[in-house]
Amino acid sequence: MNLDQVRTKLLALRNELTSRHERIEKHIHHRDEPRAADSEERAGEMTNDETMELLDANALSELQQIDHALARIDAGTYGTCETCQRPIADDRLEFLPFASRCVGCAG
Repeated sequence: MNLDQVRTKLLALRNELTSRHERIEKHIHHRDEPRAADSEERAGEMTNDETMELLDANALSELQQIDHALARIDAGTYGTCETCQRPIADDRLEFLPFASRCVGCAG
């Protein structure tokens, strides 16, 4: 596993998620604008807002995991399960580069 490639992949993903977070924040701040008069439209807007908040929470969670993975690269512990201390399978890290636990421990 080439850690430089992993770092590049994590940084690209981090940039993508940061951009998504900024777009969602912009959308959320527009909620102060007047709502539609129609109750069905208002309900749709509220559902959309809730969905955007969930997407933002997911993006922020993934950003934290990415930052943690980058710190693990710097510390020399990337690719080692934080729970059992065994190596995390390369296939898992390829699919989920910010994984901090092996499949068995992630359960």
